Amino acid sequence: MLTLPRAARLASWTNAWLTGATSLDEADEGIKGDDAAHHVIGLPGQDEPVPVLLSLGTLRNLGTRAAVVALPAPGDPLGLAGPRDFTEAALEVGEAVVCEGSGLGLVPHVIGAGVQWKVWPAHPPAPLDLADVTMELAQTLQDVIEALAGLDVARWRPGVAEALVDLRSVGRKAHDGLPAGYPPRADELAARARRCLLVCELALVDDGGAVTAFEADSRRQALRRLDRAARRALVAACGPPR
Repeated sequence: MLTLPRAARLASWTNAWLTGATSLDEADEGIKGDDAAHHVIGLPGQDEPVPVLLSLGTLRNLGTRAAVVALPAPGDPLGLAGPRDFTEAALEVGEAVVCEGSGLGLVPHVIGAGVQWKVWPAHPPAPLDLADVTMELAQTLQDVIEALAGLDVARWRPGVAEALVDLRSVGRKAHDGLPAGYPPRADELAARARRCLLVCELALVDDGGAVTAFEADSRRQALRRLDRAARRALVAACGPPR
C-alpha cells in the first residue's frame, strides 16, 4: 500500500497542528486514517488510555514543539537516539514518533481495528536535511535501476522493473499527500519514498529467477540500499515543515 506509515501520519499531522496549518479535528482524522481509533497510553499524569484528539493538547502542554518520525530497521536505528528501552520497542515494530521538547516517544501497537501508542522517554535524533536526502534518494534510485537492469530484473519480475522506472516521475497528485503546511518538495519526496518502499517490499519477497547465489545477493543488496535511502527520505519529508 502507498499510504503513509502510522508514525509518519502521527508526526506530520501533529506538526501541521502545532504550526496552526490544520485544525485539531482534521489532525485527528488524518492520524487515524482507515483505523477505527487511536489512543495514547502512559501519558504523564494519565492512568487511562487517552484519545489522540486529546493527547495532542497534552503533548503540547508537556513541551512538545515538533514531532519526528523514526523508521528503524535491523542494524539501522534511523530516527532513534535512545534510551535503550525506547529504541528496542521501536525496532520491534519498525516505526515510532519522537516528540521534540517533551522528551517523549510514542510506539504504535495495532489492537484489533484500532491503534494504541505507548509513551516512552526518548531523546531527539539529529535532524536530516531535506535537500540532502532528496539528492541521496535520486542517486540511489538511479544506481539501483542500473544495477537491477544488469541483473535482468525485467525477466525476474516485470512489475517491479516498471515501477522502478515510473518512480522518476512520481508526483503529489498521484498520492494522498502530506498535511497542509508542508511544502510541495516535501510532499513529492514523501510520495517517491513511499513508492520506493513498496517496490522494495515486493521485490524482497523472494529471489525470483536468480540464476546464482551471487545474483540473488546482488539484488538484495541493491534493494536494501534503496530501502534505507527511502526511509531516510520519508523521515526528512515528514519532519517539522521548514
